Amino acid sequence: MASDDDDYVYDEASGEWLPAAEARVRAAAANAVEVRDAVGNLLADGDQVTLIKDLDVKGAGQTLRRGTLIKSIRLTGDPQEIDCKFDGIKGLVLRAEFVRKR
Repeated sequence: MASDDDDYVYDEASGEWLPAAEARVRAAAANAVEVRDAVGNLLADGDQVTLIKDLDVKGAGQTLRRGTLIKSIRLTGDPQEIDCKFDGIKGLVLRAEFVRKR
């Protein structure tokens, strides 16, 4: 039985035959989305961010004030949106342009 080390796949971008394991690593890197905060810092899952602007939360009847700390963010796959948890607000999604990494 052949292992992944014996399998090769053709990489359209480079025009080369690559081991299957390396092709998977390159595909994962190509699909990774970089999410950056208002000042250009790279954000990752689990980061803490601070709001840089007062934001009205639609549907919650609440305003999040500038300087509010949001803990443990999650990336959504969209380069401009982050998923957050905040007391009393379910399903909070913020635009990355309104936060700064702590």
